[in-house]
Amino acid sequence: MSASVPPPTTDAVVVGAGFSGLYLLHRLRQQGRSVVVFEAGADVGGTWYWNRYPGARVDVESLAYSYSFSPELEQEYQWRERYPTQPEILRYARHVADRFDLRRDIVFRTRVAAATWDDDAGAWLVRTEHGDAVTARYLVMATGCLSAAKLPEIPGLDAFQGATYHTAHWPHEGVDFTGRRVALIGTGSSGVQSIPVIAEQAAELTVFQRTPAYSLPARNRPLRPEEIAARKADYRAYRQAQRESAAGIPVTPPTRSALEVSAAERDAIFEAAWESGSLVNLLSTFTDLATDQAANDTAKRWIHGKIHELVADPRVAADLCPEYPVGTKRPCLDTGYYETYNRENVHLVNLRRTPLVEITERGVRTTEREHAADVIVYATGFDAMTGALTGVDIRGRDGVSLRETWRAGPRTYLGIGSAGFPNLFMITGPGSPSVLSNMVVSIEQHVEWVAGMIAHLREQGLRTAEVTAQAQDEWVAHVNEIARHTLYPKANSWYMGANVPGKTRVFMPYAGGVGAYRKKCDEVAARGYEGFALTV
Repeated sequence: MSASVPPPTTDAVVVGAGFSGLYLLHRLRQQGRSVVVFEAGADVGGTWYWNRYPGARVDVESLAYSYSFSPELEQEYQWRERYPTQPEILRYARHVADRFDLRRDIVFRTRVAAATWDDDAGAWLVRTEHGDAVTARYLVMATGCLSAAKLPEIPGLDAFQGATYHTAHWPHEGVDFTGRRVALIGTGSSGVQSIPVIAEQAAELTVFQRTPAYSLPARNRPLRPEEIAARKADYRAYRQAQRESAAGIPVTPPTRSALEVSAAERDAIFEAAWESGSLVNLLSTFTDLATDQAANDTAKRWIHGKIHELVADPRVAADLCPEYPVGTKRPCLDTGYYETYNRENVHLVNLRRTPLVEITERGVRTTEREHAADVIVYATGFDAMTGALTGVDIRGRDGVSLRETWRAGPRTYLGIGSAGFPNLFMITGPGSPSVLSNMVVSIEQHVEWVAGMIAHLREQGLRTAEVTAQAQDEWVAHVNEIARHTLYPKANSWYMGANVPGKTRVFMPYAGGVGAYRKKCDEVAARGYEGFALTV
């Protein structure tokens, strides 16, 4: 049974009931805190509640993309596939909510509209879209990095007379494309995953691509009983290895440059990584793929060769070959993506060659012609990392707006707090490893750190914690310096905010690795939460 009416006062308000919000609720309850969670959806799951598009899967293996805080949960839950589908992940989130009796403190179908800091009261006044008002000592934004969906910025979005769908707001009852002419705009992860599935149903599928993605075969399969048993027998050691790894996925660190081995050996290493069905295996083949253009070019050329092997039409294959460095945009995992373009009912429109002009009553118009369609699917992604945070009217000390404060790019300390906003915490916010990592590993680390900070404040009789301007400036400079030593800034990616017109281009995640970041956070806590002004 979920909460229907929130109480007027509580210790903490948590926004979002995805993996972050669920664990945070559980953790704060263990401290004896009162908590209210507001969730816009009708159920738990966050990203995995909303993203129900055909073919939706996670790109981290199920036995790694799961909570580690409860050994009992680890042992009892049975994952079915190597890379689970959206329904399986949602089933897991629901199981966690029920097992730990979390729903009774969650208010569903309710968006938080605004939150204002009251300095005299030392508390946040949180208001919802329904007019509810809750006062809380702490406000924690567990809103996710990829949760503020966006449409393309083109004329005529309301003109089309057929059905339209966005991959991030898919109908819960599903969509039947049988016999339909489908236009799909966007070839990021949701496009790459949904295109092969839609193509099997639709009479005709026309894909409108502005920028191609690098995609690897997932090699998905049912999990074998013996591999499940082996992982469960060694979970504690594996979880520790996750926490110390660069991306939350343990791999053997590379020791050689891509430029110091023979072409034949390099190709064999890339082939093994491709066949493994693991993004991290490919990205960690050599020491310098993320930092050296010449080294990265070896991977780019090799993947281009693979695409030309898989796609029969040389022109289509060339259009599917990205020119930006490998890994600087989120790579994808797929099942039959490139092979789908060999189907007679699938057509690729290269928007670099014939730009998209408008949506019409009948379909999609490019500079070349109008493409008639019965259905349009927008696989156009998100205002990543900041959109869900600035989408709420958050006002800190002296009424200062977070949206305005971040107009020139997000500024945080550790991706957890922002100067001028006391007792406001973010889970996997900009300035943390977040989207460059296994999200569940980063989520657990952030939740535990924030819960530890809240416990410290109570134990010391302190009322507020606020990031200092100096600590924030130094951390932002460090995040930017790390990024400058990589190839990430060379791509117009959502990591840079480049997919949102008018958004300042700055590399938002922390590229220093999960293990190094965790050590920094632990040091900050050990020094009495250095970088935060703690007041009575």
